[in-house]
Amino acid sequence: MSQTNQRIDGKRLWDSLMGFAEIGATPKGGVRRLTLTDVDRRGREKFRTECEGAGLTVRVDEIGNMFARRPGRDPSRPPVLLGSHLDSQPSGGKFDGALGVIAGLEVMRSLNDLGIVTEAPVELINWTDEEGSRFGHSLMGSGLWAGVYTRDKVYALTDTEGVTVEAALDGIGYHGPEPAKPFPADAYFELHIEQGPILEREQKQIGIVTGAQAQVWYDAVVTGQDSHAGTTPPSARKDALVCAARIIDLVDRMMRARGEDGRGTVGQLLVSPNSRNVIPGEVRFSVEFRHPDDAELDRLDAQFPREAGFLARDCGVKLELTQLFKIPAQPFDPACVDLVRQASARLGYPAREIVSGAGHDAVYVARHVPTAMIFTPCKDGLSHNEAESIEPEEAEAGCQVLFEAVLARANRVL
Repeated sequence: MSQTNQRIDGKRLWDSLMGFAEIGATPKGGVRRLTLTDVDRRGREKFRTECEGAGLTVRVDEIGNMFARRPGRDPSRPPVLLGSHLDSQPSGGKFDGALGVIAGLEVMRSLNDLGIVTEAPVELINWTDEEGSRFGHSLMGSGLWAGVYTRDKVYALTDTEGVTVEAALDGIGYHGPEPAKPFPADAYFELHIEQGPILEREQKQIGIVTGAQAQVWYDAVVTGQDSHAGTTPPSARKDALVCAARIIDLVDRMMRARGEDGRGTVGQLLVSPNSRNVIPGEVRFSVEFRHPDDAELDRLDAQFPREAGFLARDCGVKLELTQLFKIPAQPFDPACVDLVRQASARLGYPAREIVSGAGHDAVYVARHVPTAMIFTPCKDGLSHNEAESIEPEEAEAGCQVLFEAVLARANRVL
């Protein structure tokens, strides 16, 4: 059944996005809305007020996840969920996460405007701490909810000031009474900016997200020997940084050998003693690989430690490699993905299937609830940056697809 005559209000959506962007606004046009801070509290309060103004009932669980419910005709049916997150990176953009939450709010308002009573209830979610930038643990709220992490572990995490998650929840008044655990739900839909260049490059308005990549992360420590830069000849050097540089090059070569699906990154590097005239004795760095195919990630995970070990041996230094985690690729639900595909086609939006290169709350929710994601393009593929930018019509298109998919799922014949 076509819903193309039932339109969301694109101007209201954009005005709401800009209104939320004022909370934690930075001079360069981005936002700084770190999780469980007073700025985050202000964003949550605005979200709660707007939801209650739309007639939604808001509840909060023990990690601060917020659920805003619109009743359906049949209260016995499990709800259709939609949402994302309102927290940001320290120098984040206006749209990462917020687009999915505010678009969800626009879906609710449009259902009200159009006088639509869905068969199933619909619930909008603001997940706590998707970014992980304050407590060092991304996907915290959805991860605890999905049973990936334990409450005790999450509550005990601290920020750089020594403040625990539990104390921070109490501090902003969002230590809710409900347990954070899965409840029966029919589906989950999440709208998000792509955070990459593919949709813009191919002039597609909608990304039909079929799943998320497999990932493996390591911590690497190369230990050589500090020594004088001027007096130590090549034969006597145990240069930890030279070894690290060769391993970093290995990461890049392994990535490129897998074509456009390959992902390999070293994002952190700590050189010690970090002095101009001392040969570095220790280097600590991060390594991560991602790939849509589990088998290919397994090959990367087998190849990298072995070849990095050979490089360390040739440099005469010691390499300690610790695997932090390895998560499999997460396919999304074919029926939910198909609703996104059908909506995009019905609305006439240029679309393509895409695999998410980033982790999202949807990845953990998908372990318990049939899930799909919708991507919109962002300018130059830029995200986690104050210059992050999308066009109003891109936000509107993504929200319209979200509306169609949620409505179709909430009204499906059981």
